[in-house]
Amino acid sequence: MEDELAISVRGLRKAYGDNVAVAGVDLDVRRGEVFALLGPNGAGKTTTVEILEGYRQRDAGEVSVLGSDPGLVLGSRPRGSRGSSRTPRRGAADWRSRVGIVLQGTGEFDELTVAEVVRHFSGFYPEADDPDRVVERVGLGAKANARTHTLSGGQKRRLDVALGIIGRPELLFLDEPTTGFDPEARREFWELIRDLAAAGTTIVLTTHYLDEAESLADRVGVIAAGRVIEVAPPNLLGNRQDALATVSWRTPDGTPETAQSATPTALVAELAARFGGEVPGLTVTRPTLEDVYLSMIGH
Repeated sequence: MEDELAISVRGLRKAYGDNVAVAGVDLDVRRGEVFALLGPNGAGKTTTVEILEGYRQRDAGEVSVLGSDPGLVLGSRPRGSRGSSRTPRRGAADWRSRVGIVLQGTGEFDELTVAEVVRHFSGFYPEADDPDRVVERVGLGAKANARTHTLSGGQKRRLDVALGIIGRPELLFLDEPTTGFDPEARREFWELIRDLAAAGTTIVLTTHYLDEAESLADRVGVIAAGRVIEVAPPNLLGNRQDALATVSWRTPDGTPETAQSATPTALVAELAARFGGEVPGLTVTRPTLEDVYLSMIGH
């Protein structure tokens, strides 16, 4: 089972003084899947992800990322462990080369062109992808020779993604990757994510866009108050598949009517017989992922 997991977490805890940010998280991410971590601000998802990335020290719990403990590899052991917490361990560079991270903002390189920045970062990885190919993949081919300070917010986000995937990572962390994208750019980016996943890259995605999670994720995990509430495929989260359907239509005088039903097909057939054919204004809907998510986190 461990060979099938890219990430395994048991009993993860992290507190900042009296504020418990992560209160005993258990989590598994399978190799090759797209996993979306959802939660409101302050729920503990950012702290959890930063611990998985090796950027933050945990207080307690067991963590395995690509078969290694980031705290041991990078020197950010849990408090109370033996050895210095500031000394990187042997294998840190190798482990880092297998992990790609796209943060909220990678940094500013005002006087360099897009191609120069990506080419520079490619030198940090032993088996880097072709810089020109990566620039094209993230949709910046037309901006390859543009200085980065001339890029729009969405274009800078694409550059962040290019730097995250230039090393051909086995595991890719994406933190709000499409912030600042227009609808067309978001859809294009989703295709890039699907291509990466199809090639075997494991992807951990944090996003506030519920349609993004539903479109991309094989499974989603909802975290609130430092605990994982549920992990499931988007269409099964919160028993969504068993929720009543809402059927709406208009009467002959134009009055809207609505009914909830566990058997909407039968209700629609009944309505069609009543109307002698087409049912005016007919819609059939089930709770969206957003509806279920908001209910789970208490809104």
